[in-house]
Amino acid sequence: MSTLQKINLNMEVIGADGVHVGTVTRIEERRIRLSRKDSGEGRHGGHFHYIPKGLVAAVEGDKVRLSANAAVAVTFEEEH
Repeated sequence: MSTLQKINLNMEVIGADGVHVGTVTRIEERRIRLSRKDSGEGRHGGHFHYIPKGLVAAVEGDKVRLSANAAVAVTFEEEH
């Protein structure tokens, strides 16, 4: 089973720096959609954020660990 096949809904996504990035709400072909509740405030509040699957370094237990720090990972595409 590949690393990507181990990702399930409601798993916590953690940056390489150990910082919480979000919670998986959907797994798409090339990306992981995070919960809106993890979207922050201001202009980013209430939007879905996506993490490219290429940033996934490992799946350990109920956590998805990324190869990028949290601040870098959350700068990727969002959908209104």
